[in-house]
Amino acid sequence: MKKISVEAEFFIFLLEKYAQAKSMSAKEVLNSWKEKGIIDYINNMYEQYHTERIENAIQDIERISNK
Repeated sequence: MKKISVEAEFFIFLLEKYAQAKSMSAKEVLNSWKEKGIIDYINNMYEQYHTERIENAIQDIERISNK
């Protein structure tokens, strides 16, 4: 079985935490992020997001989602 990268694991963790914070399903969040074209941005923020409080990452994603 192939192991996924730590970045991919963190993306899934962040996706689930964001969905929980917004009372949405992970599928709904992922579809929303795809529609808004922010998945690459989120992936590129891995270094910053995984060293901060998860709430900071959620607030940043919320900020860029509403642009």
